[in-house]
Amino acid sequence: MPYLTLKTRVEHETEARRSRFVCAMAPVATVEEAAAFIAERRALHASATHNCTAYAVGGAQKGDDDGEPGGTAGTPMVQALTGRGFDHVVAVVTRYFGGILLGAGGLVRAYGSAVTETLDHAEAEHAVARMVPARLMSVSVAHDQAGRVENDLRASRHPVRDVSYGSRVEFAVAVGEDEVAGFTDWVATLTAGRARVTPGTAIHVPDRTGQSG
Repeated sequence: MPYLTLKTRVEHETEARRSRFVCAMAPVATVEEAAAFIAERRALHASATHNCTAYAVGGAQKGDDDGEPGGTAGTPMVQALTGRGFDHVVAVVTRYFGGILLGAGGLVRAYGSAVTETLDHAEAEHAVARMVPARLMSVSVAHDQAGRVENDLRASRHPVRDVSYGSRVEFAVAVGEDEVAGFTDWVATLTAGRARVTPGTAIHVPDRTGQSG
């Protein structure tokens, strides 16, 4: 399934009844990267009242209220991310208490809004990418064809992710799931049928035809 993610880190500040809410978000490939970003933000804002967190990384989703009443921070933050179709993203909302209690409903709105407004900010800054299903294709050619094939691959719309040299030269190429058949035919024509093209790992790549932001 396609999903949205961030191209870079973003930060945006909101306010609710004198409390400051600083939301920082980043693209992440793994849960470990999300944890590292969370640790970095908590260290940066060690004096804050709360550093509440949320991430969505593939099938893994988690929110942490960091001392706020249960379910009033991490959960609405996760829902704000996934409700907008975002994945492989981590968010930390840092709260500096302003002296006025918000109540459970107010907290839910404040933390959810901190995330959604930051996503709005990211879209306005063209920092959002739409990711679409793709396949990592292996293209294996003889050494006498490798130079020309590599030039043509790198000039194409399909990113070359890796090149390895052995008895043959192997290119790992990211190809949109709906373009696999056409890509295979194109390589066959390019190499007079001498290349071996093998579908590999399922991945996601930026949508070059209709990026968001």
